[in-house]
Amino acid sequence: MRRSSNVSAATITPPWAVGIDAALQRLATTTDGLPEDEARRRLADAGPPPRLRRAGALGIFLRQFKSPLVLILVFAAAVSILTRDWLDAAIVLLIVLASAVLSFQQEYRAGRAVERLLARIAPSASVLRDGRQVAVPPGDLVAGDVLVLSAGSLIAADARVIDADDFFVTQAVLTGETFPVEKQPAPVDAEASLAERTNVVFKGTNVRSGTARAVVFATGGATEYGAIADRLALRAPETEFERGIRHFGQLLTQLMTLLVLGIFAVNVAYDRPVTESLMFAVALAVGLAPELLPAVISLTLARGAQRMAAGGVIVRRLAAIENFGAMDVLCTDKTGTLTAGVVRLDRACNAQGEPSTRVQDFAAINAALQTGLPNALDAAIGAASPGLDLARWDKTEEIPYDFVRKRLSVAVRRHAHPGGENLLITKGALEPVLATCARVHGEDGALRPERHAALIEQAARWGDQGYRVLGVATRNIESRPQYTAADEADMRFEGYLLFFDPPKDDAATAIRDLAALGVDLKVITGDSRRVALHVASMVGLPVEGVLTGADLHAMREEALWQHAERTTVFAEVDPNQKERIIQALRRTGHVVGYLGDGINDAPALHAADVGISVDSAVDVAKETADLVLLQHSLTVLREGIEEGRRVFANTMKYVYTTTSANFGNMLSMAALSLVIPFLPLLPKQILLNNFLSDLPAMALAGDRVDPETVGRPRRWDVARIRNFMLVFGGISSVFDLLTFAVLLLVIRAAPPEFRTAWFVESLLTELSILLVVRTQRPLLGSRPSIALTLSTALVALAAVALPYLPLARTIFDFVPLPPALLAVVLLITLLYTAASEAAKHRFFRSSGA
Repeated sequence: MRRSSNVSAATITPPWAVGIDAALQRLATTTDGLPEDEARRRLADAGPPPRLRRAGALGIFLRQFKSPLVLILVFAAAVSILTRDWLDAAIVLLIVLASAVLSFQQEYRAGRAVERLLARIAPSASVLRDGRQVAVPPGDLVAGDVLVLSAGSLIAADARVIDADDFFVTQAVLTGETFPVEKQPAPVDAEASLAERTNVVFKGTNVRSGTARAVVFATGGATEYGAIADRLALRAPETEFERGIRHFGQLLTQLMTLLVLGIFAVNVAYDRPVTESLMFAVALAVGLAPELLPAVISLTLARGAQRMAAGGVIVRRLAAIENFGAMDVLCTDKTGTLTAGVVRLDRACNAQGEPSTRVQDFAAINAALQTGLPNALDAAIGAASPGLDLARWDKTEEIPYDFVRKRLSVAVRRHAHPGGENLLITKGALEPVLATCARVHGEDGALRPERHAALIEQAARWGDQGYRVLGVATRNIESRPQYTAADEADMRFEGYLLFFDPPKDDAATAIRDLAALGVDLKVITGDSRRVALHVASMVGLPVEGVLTGADLHAMREEALWQHAERTTVFAEVDPNQKERIIQALRRTGHVVGYLGDGINDAPALHAADVGISVDSAVDVAKETADLVLLQHSLTVLREGIEEGRRVFANTMKYVYTTTSANFGNMLSMAALSLVIPFLPLLPKQILLNNFLSDLPAMALAGDRVDPETVGRPRRWDVARIRNFMLVFGGISSVFDLLTFAVLLLVIRAAPPEFRTAWFVESLLTELSILLVVRTQRPLLGSRPSIALTLSTALVALAAVALPYLPLARTIFDFVPLPPALLAVVLLITLLYTAASEAAKHRFFRSSGA
């Protein structure tokens, strides 16, 4: 971060709200700039450049282990080491380490966003020192320096305009305005938004045309640009996905603590050895942890990222995919998203408001023959007039544009006219053009005041629709060598030129698609209120409420929380206000996405649950974003949102399956340990059971997802997971106890036979619950993926076959099961499947899923 230099914090009135003399006096400088010695003194007083505090690689890596879920798994591995289950400990630690490395890689790479932002500075700045124009490094600028600006200058500090000549600045990256903005010295209101500060140039913007001098009042971190860098240096707020993982980890921690205390107390009450009882209780509680969850999440996210990349969405942070699916509010700028992001000539109209090729031809001649600096409006006129034959016209003179007249005229001679025809064609801002007119083409009589007012009113109505309106006038003149601005008189008003940033062809369809997916679209723009509303109406976006930057400035945070939900269009806002809007929406429980491509969007991208940018965006926006679209289109988002919801659905399948099965097994083991004198399963049998059941669980990453599952936003619901765990874990324990009763009371199985039968039943029921809970439809009404089907079938066959294989009997101490006992186990599994299927429909109906 660069050193900052700015006006005194004690200053009440900002520099843009005072006159030039007062601004210069406050900054202790003159229009000739600072003396060189004084500039060096001020630079020394500002001190060395403050260093940006950023966590190093080790700090970022260690931060990956802060999640309660990761800590639980590390604890589980420690318990496995104490009980000498080396393989289980190694597997869990490897999963945790791989997940941490993947997250570290993403976060470390994203941390370079700040460096990109700070690196985007001009190679030098032209300033006045001792009355002479010199070039200095931008880092050596101080408050009081006078910048000398001209077309092409990249502005290196925030500065107050002293004088200007036809001075236009492109500041879309900071304010979102489509058109270059004219800057003039006149003071503006102290509460003016960035877009309304027409006498201030901002660091990071550039000069489109004209010349100016401006006195610096803020540099480095004190600039509007630098404030964005400061915001990006802060750690991003916790996203919905991170919050869900944290709450889930807390739930597991609470349950594990209760289980350890409860099981330990019961075993001690039965006079079991204290140390043995404690280790048994801890081992059972640790079994609740879904040890493969980090791997399943990483795998589902990675596969989702590959599919999204094929659809034109590049994923920079894997966790953002699930946030994308959970998103229920999408905030976006209008320029380049709802609109094409380019200026176009919509139509040329005569004075009566009717389309006119005559007016367009005159405008095209003026635009093609003028020799001033190229500008977007003339380019739009030329693009709309490809068939214009300039060979019929000779340019004889030009009256250049200036910021006082706000119009440009060319004198031309038309060959085809008998004897030649000399015309003066004037184009420019409407009111200055009308001021030169004495009549209206096609109308009799002089231009009277009431007709003049009506012409202005017509243009105002177009302005309210988002158009920028210019005027065109002509006059027959005598041929002579030179013309001046005095010749722009007694002219005929020909008509209007209407420019706009057109809506994208797919914008209306995309908005309907997003609404169908349960995503509300909100427009946040630095452009004017009327332009934003007009764009919203053109693309069919229903507008519930409108807030401007001035409204936000006067609004407390609590009030904004209430208004943000009910507002569709936020206009005339600055970058910090964009961030406030995002935070207010998140504060009221929404999962918020933000789509932006400019420097001014970086804080909002940083604050959102999911930041979205485009390939053509400035580097800072792309580096700050979680997702980058290869096309600047809302249509691409729909497929990305659906993919995010598929990823989340498959993650939740594993969570539901594993937590309910693990919880049920723990309850069963705890109950059984009180009535039998032997281990229900040997440690190596438990490891084999876990390994085999994990194979189809890993296949969930690529499982099919029912269409209705992606129809609305989904998010982590820890209360629902807890209830699911209790209901289905309880059902699992009931059928485990039924199995125990059959084995102990009916068959009176010996320990090897008991362990073999329960191994088969436990594995089969875990496979069946996976197939049951993977869909909210009836079990046979949703087809699983081929990989899941095959892996489940193979593991089920292995479960039944293992007791009869000699090698398995030798290694795992299985014994062959009598056919009648195997039939009973299969029957119990079928009954468990039927009971779980019935409970599933009742559970999801009652939970509103």
